[in-house]
Amino acid sequence: MKKGSRILVTGGAGMIGSNLVARLISMGHEVTVIDNLWRGSIDNLKYTCKENFEKVNVIIADLSVPGDWYLAFKEIDCVYHLADIVAGIGYVFSNEGYLFRKNLLINSLVTQVVASFDIKRYIYVGTACSFPKELQTGVDAAPLKEADQFPASPESAYGWSKLMGELDATYLAKEKNMETVVLSLHNVYGTPCDYKSPKSQVIPSLINRAVFTKNKKISVWGDGSQGRAFIHVSDVVEGLISALSRGGNSGAIQLGPNICTSIAEIAETICDIVDESIVIEYDTTKPTGDHGRRADYTKAKQVLGWEPKMDLKNGLTDIVSYVKKNGEGI
Repeated sequence: MKKGSRILVTGGAGMIGSNLVARLISMGHEVTVIDNLWRGSIDNLKYTCKENFEKVNVIIADLSVPGDWYLAFKEIDCVYHLADIVAGIGYVFSNEGYLFRKNLLINSLVTQVVASFDIKRYIYVGTACSFPKELQTGVDAAPLKEADQFPASPESAYGWSKLMGELDATYLAKEKNMETVVLSLHNVYGTPCDYKSPKSQVIPSLINRAVFTKNKKISVWGDGSQGRAFIHVSDVVEGLISALSRGGNSGAIQLGPNICTSIAEIAETICDIVDESIVIEYDTTKPTGDHGRRADYTKAKQVLGWEPKMDLKNGLTDIVSYVKKNGEGI
């Protein structure tokens, strides 16, 4: 995309979206954000965009409901579709029907609107949760390849809903002869992040508990053996920016490391950063989600010229500083 392109980002007030928006604005693009602020916030955009915040056109709207937000897609060159309903595993597994139906509505309406306008490129952001649960067996599981998505059997309704969005994006490309890019993200962490609500995800939630513990203890869901391929938001943004000009109609492309880190190791590293005397307690009565996954990012390297760069401990240290600065945890 040439400088000054008109780009729309759904879910642009979230952690990933706000970092992407800041990068697009710095590149000289005109950016519109549509977000219902369910998890995202205007403060996120102010945090990432700083003095460029005033350049962002923000529309507050629910993309699962038809409305005037349709008009924002007119004369847009590229759409990044990040908007969805997602949170930590406690929320995901307690609200599966609602989450599934809501995400189907969001994806269907967005692709319908994109199909109605002369948009050059559609970038759909999916999730590694859409991979079959049978392949996510632990920290030593074989790296996932894009071809492993089918036959499909995601563990959660969230994974199924996002997989349907991938298929919708693929049909859109055929229907409209449009350039579409489908990115499948592994577990993204970074700032700005939600760390103190029931919707927060594992890393910011653990950091919140460690920073504000009153008894030198933190609780971890499960036995800690479950793992994820954690990827820093700065690395994800690099992949998203590359998708502006590369990866069109190439099928799903994973963004994630080939290393699976256990939740126990994450918790231990956080305690090392915050206070080595903190005791970790494991609660095996709580859900753990998939046992463990990691990415074979060969396709991302070949198609997007992408590979992860951020060191995990440095990324965690950055979030600890963010949580301490913003305060009011737990």
